[in-house]
Amino acid sequence: MQLERQIPLFGVSVLHTITSKTMERYFADELRYDGGMQYRRCGRSGVLLPDISLGFWHNFGAVDDYDRSRSIARYAFDHGITHFDLANNYGPPYGTAEETLGRLMDDDFRPYRDELFIATKAGYDMWPGPYGNWGSRKYLMASLDQSLQRMHLDYVDLFYSHRYDPETPLEETLQALVDIVRSGKALYVGLSRWPLEAARFGFRYLREHDVPCLIYQGRLNLLDREPQTSGVLDLCREEGVGFISFSPLAQGLLTDRYLNGIPEDSRMSKGKFLKKEMLTDDVLQRIRHYDAVARQRGESLAETALAWILHQPGVTSVLVGASSTEQLQKNLCCIGARPFDTEL
Repeated sequence: MQLERQIPLFGVSVLHTITSKTMERYFADELRYDGGMQYRRCGRSGVLLPDISLGFWHNFGAVDDYDRSRSIARYAFDHGITHFDLANNYGPPYGTAEETLGRLMDDDFRPYRDELFIATKAGYDMWPGPYGNWGSRKYLMASLDQSLQRMHLDYVDLFYSHRYDPETPLEETLQALVDIVRSGKALYVGLSRWPLEAARFGFRYLREHDVPCLIYQGRLNLLDREPQTSGVLDLCREEGVGFISFSPLAQGLLTDRYLNGIPEDSRMSKGKFLKKEMLTDDVLQRIRHYDAVARQRGESLAETALAWILHQPGVTSVLVGASSTEQLQKNLCCIGARPFDTEL
């Protein structure tokens, strides 16, 4: 798959990865659907999601350089990534990843709104007081209204309950999702990280209220296979619900960054999201084993890790983050990778 293309701009051929400072007006690559991206049906729905979706958890907050965020989003769309995944508390600070998307919509993507599949979520801490967290009807609906304002959108394609709330009645959370779709503020709804029996109840409730759950979001990677071992992935397949994996590279553990120790400039060295105690001897041995498999396949460790997820039955898409267009380009190399000869 060719990942470097040139696009016409006022009669001049230039690389599409040019920064916004030199190319204020954005024209999407005319070959964006011809470059090798593959699309999978999401459960039993009409939605087709790209193998690789772009997550806005990191690198799109107010603390990040807007031109860099903009170049990543442009590169993604120019290469067939139509699904952007956000949440109300992505940043930092909270809400600012959605504000960045709003700016991107105004600057670049408004003409392409109907090609994009935009998701956001609510469920984690967002504002002070009893109604800024968890799964109450009041929180979910207020949060989505705020998200739409930040993103400069009339609706989102997908709205998630970001986490299971053990205190709020499930019927309240689920009915709020039903009513959000009926209000026109979201086209589909999903569940993220709900335990097996709660997810089973949720799938049934939503289906019986004519708003079937589109997709389940869970952490699935070579080091964390909980959706498989818990039965969640099997349940999604049985119920016709899609599955999308987040943290597919285990916050960077499944890259070549930590094969020989902890680099000084790494996320782990800073102790943010990735703690040093996570790199145990057992984990390091597993990472080195997977790296050896990757080299035998002629792939990078990250490429093999992403390809493994895409070859798991029931997986619809993989969410990746990217700190640069170069990193995103490398991640896209996993598309079309051959199946695995042996179990990893």
